[in-house]
Amino acid sequence: MSGKAKREERMYKTIVVGTDGSPTADRAVAKAADLARSCEAKVHIVTAFKESKQQESTNEVGERALSSWATGLEAEVHAVNGDAVSAILDVAEAVAADLVVVGSKGMRGTRRFLGSVPNSVSHSASCAVLIVKTD
Repeated sequence: MSGKAKREERMYKTIVVGTDGSPTADRAVAKAADLARSCEAKVHIVTAFKESKQQESTNEVGERALSSWATGLEAEVHAVNGDAVSAILDVAEAVAADLVVVGSKGMRGTRRFLGSVPNSVSHSASCAVLIVKTD
């Protein structure tokens, strides 16, 4: 089988994962990186900020995740102005992701019904979503 044929058969080619730098988000990034290694996929690490003064520190969060979990992978960091859900979905759309990975933080209690990030992403993504148990 040629390299091109092997590449076309991969389960996932482009994986998007969101992080805020928290230990629970690190688990989601680690899972996305593991999947990317097994599928030879590209990883897009997304961080969100709401004020321009936060952009630099938000970008550092993404770069830290990249150096901690995605070493040796084809990967890119996206620091996006906006809320986390929109940032993840916008990047997923822009890069034609076939998988979005998010942590399960916020999937319990009242917050689950009020719009947690994993809940909102899972209901709005145009591709497969993996919710990693992180709590």
